[in-house]
Amino acid sequence: MKSAVGPSARSADIPATMLAVVFSAQDQVTLREVPTPRPGPREVLVRVRSSMICASDAKILAGKFPATKFPHVPGHEFSGEIAMSGDGRFAVGARVGVEVHVGCGTCDRCREGMYTLCQNYGKRETGHAHVGFTIGGGLADFAAVPIAALHVLPEHVSFDQGAWTDNLGVALWALERGRIGGGEHVVVIGPGAIGLCAAQLARALGAGRVTLVGRGDRLARVRDMVDEVIDSAEVERLRGSADLVVEFAGTADAARDAILLARRGGRVVLGGATGTGVELSGVDLSTIVRGNLDVLGSLANPKGVSGRALALLAEGKVDVTSLITHHFPLRSFAEAWQTFTERRGGAIRVMLHPAEGE
Repeated sequence: MKSAVGPSARSADIPATMLAVVFSAQDQVTLREVPTPRPGPREVLVRVRSSMICASDAKILAGKFPATKFPHVPGHEFSGEIAMSGDGRFAVGARVGVEVHVGCGTCDRCREGMYTLCQNYGKRETGHAHVGFTIGGGLADFAAVPIAALHVLPEHVSFDQGAWTDNLGVALWALERGRIGGGEHVVVIGPGAIGLCAAQLARALGAGRVTLVGRGDRLARVRDMVDEVIDSAEVERLRGSADLVVEFAGTADAARDAILLARRGGRVVLGGATGTGVELSGVDLSTIVRGNLDVLGSLANPKGVSGRALALLAEGKVDVTSLITHHFPLRSFAEAWQTFTERRGGAIRVMLHPAEGE
C-alpha cells in the first residue's frame, strides 16, 4: 500500500520566527517572537487564523496540568489553513479545525476509540499528543499539528466557527454519554462556551425542554438558545425534574446541584472539573443509590465525535458565532486575556486573530 506521506509541500511565506503567547513559567505570560515550529512525522504546519482563550488555559498557567512543561505555547481552540504538509490527504491551503487529543493508537483505550484516555498520555515518543497541553498550541501565528487531530472544515464553515471544532465535540460527547432521548427535559449547568454548545445540541438532538442554569451577565445574551434560564440561586425549584443533567461549570456546588436536579432513574453527566483540586462532598449517597441515578464523568471528545459535531454546525443546528463576544489581534493578547478572565462585557469566548495587526 502506498503511503500518503511524501515530500513536504509548503507555502512560500513561512517566516523563520513567529509571534506567540508563551507561558514562560507558572503564572508568568509573555508575548514574543519564537522560532516557527517545524512539523515532525505525521504532522502539518497550520497557519492559525482564529484562536480562542479557554478557562483551561488559565488552569494550565496556574500549574494545574502537571503534564504541561514550561515554557509552553498554549491554545487548543483554533482553526487555520495548512501551510506545510507531507501528507497527500491534507494539502497546503486546506482549511482545518483541530480536535486536541491524539492517542498513541496502540494502547487498550486507543484501540477502543477512547484516545482521550490514552494510557501513554504525555509520552510523545509513542505518538500521543494533547495539542495546547503537552505540545505547543494555537495562540501563535503557526502551530505544528498531528494529522490525526485535523478536521477539514465544511465549505460554509468560517475560520471563526471552525475554531469551535474541539468544543462542539466535547459538548456532543457529554450528551451522547448521557444517552439523551427525544422529548426529554435536559438541564445544562454552566453558561460558558461548552455548556451553551451542549444546550443547543440538546435541542438539535430532540430534547423536549432545555433549561440553562447559571449566573452573571452572560445569561441575558443566550436566553433565545434554550427554553428557560434559571439563576443558580434559584436552582432548588428544579429539584428532581430532569431526565438528564449535564454539568460544565466545574465547581463542587454545580456537581452537587446536578445530582439533586435529576429525577429518580435519571442521568447526570459531570464534565466541568477537568483540572485537579475540586472535591465533591455534601451529597447523601442514598440520593444516588435509592434514586437509581447514573452519575457519569465525561472527558473531552473521543470516537471522532468532533467530526459529527462539525456536520451539525454546517447544517445550522448550532450558533457559535453569537458566542464569540470579543475579537482581538494576537498582539493585543494582554487585553484579550483580561477581557476573558474578568468576564468583561459578559465575555463568553474571546477570539484572537494572528494575521491582524502585523
